[in-house]
Amino acid sequence: MAELSGLPQSLQLVSDPKSRNKCIAKTYSQAGSLLFSEESFAAILLFKEKSYRCDTCFQRPSAISLKKCSGCGGYWYCNAECQTIHWKRGHKQLCRHFQAYSTSAEFRELQEHKKLDALLLSHTIARLSLLAQPYRPVTNTPGDILFSLLPHPSTGLAAPVICPVKPSPPSGLADLIYSRFGNNNFSIHSHFSSVGHGVFPTASRLFNHSCVPNAAAKYVWIPQKIVTMTAVALRDIQPGEEVCLITLPYLDPALVQTRPHILQISYGFVCDCPSCTDIRVVELPKVPSNPNDLTRIGKELREFVGVDASDAGVFSPPKLRDLPTGLRCVLREDYISFLSEVFSQSSHKGDHEIAIDSGMTLLALYLLIYPCNYPQIGMHLLELTKTTWNKRMSTRLTVAQDRSAKERVMRLLSSAQRVMEVYGPEGDVNGPWEEIDTLHKLLLVV
Repeated sequence: MAELSGLPQSLQLVSDPKSRNKCIAKTYSQAGSLLFSEESFAAILLFKEKSYRCDTCFQRPSAISLKKCSGCGGYWYCNAECQTIHWKRGHKQLCRHFQAYSTSAEFRELQEHKKLDALLLSHTIARLSLLAQPYRPVTNTPGDILFSLLPHPSTGLAAPVICPVKPSPPSGLADLIYSRFGNNNFSIHSHFSSVGHGVFPTASRLFNHSCVPNAAAKYVWIPQKIVTMTAVALRDIQPGEEVCLITLPYLDPALVQTRPHILQISYGFVCDCPSCTDIRVVELPKVPSNPNDLTRIGKELREFVGVDASDAGVFSPPKLRDLPTGLRCVLREDYISFLSEVFSQSSHKGDHEIAIDSGMTLLALYLLIYPCNYPQIGMHLLELTKTTWNKRMSTRLTVAQDRSAKERVMRLLSSAQRVMEVYGPEGDVNGPWEEIDTLHKLLLVV
């Protein structure tokens, strides 16, 4: 199937000898452009979000309480409209049996991630049962595309027990679909905080993986609407260029040290993106434990990337392959974990000098590892902005010093906003955009 119905005119799915298919840009797309949009075929909330969010639109109402399904007691909705939508998309196939299923010993004994898989699989099969040809939709519908996805490289994966569905699915169908879950499902997030899991068959079939992608997935929820994934260009994309999504279905690109092995063992392919190719030829020495050596490495890393503590950073960093031998230890995951912990702890304790120093080093590392305009860079810049603002407000400064400190905050905030505007708002209406707006208002008066 080298053709997919419903694709925007700017994209084309073509055959590829290595990856089976790949998505090619037919027209020029500017950074921040919406490339693709798809409603979830099936979606579920994480357990911690249940009863706080609507199971249909994922909205988290602030002024009204959610209404519980009176039939099964296991789902919550904004109103009757959301309940009707969910009912027609498969809940009616599950409702009668859901309470007994969710309290059964077989379900309760599953690990939490297996319970989520079982619920999502139940919803997927319930949705398939409602389509025109039971359990085998017509060509190029999302259901048919789901069947065409590549299975996990491991064989013999047995599906967890699912909620009974009427009509009962054919023998082996649950295993057939479940074998495609691990490779293709997406984590649904709001401001990079996961709130659920979803099946988006066309996106899974359309976009290949890259650790340095030119596009990213984000999620939109609107009252009385199904959760929707959109793909956004992280940088300008030229005609003829392959469009690759960020690795959210797989793993965080910051896992530089282990990601090539995880991708090969868990997903059955060797990633040949520029980042993984560069890493394979780089030996990673151990991170020194001496505080003076750690301070020196942080300073040299900032200088190498071009990040200055008084400015906002450079957004065209050097390549990983050019990283000096003496700095290669910064690619180890224990170093990035160490930096993150120091930045987080010192920010909360009010140790602003340490927080800003470690935060700028972490920014340099993010710029080196993550793709251009990756949202995590913008989120980190926003945290740096807040820390720098707090230092300014808690320190006795001269008029000239305060003016310089304020300008520094403004530069960091401008950089954070510039990155975040490429990705755009997603998920919940509050979050980073509300914080950016608050900081702008504070800078006008203080």
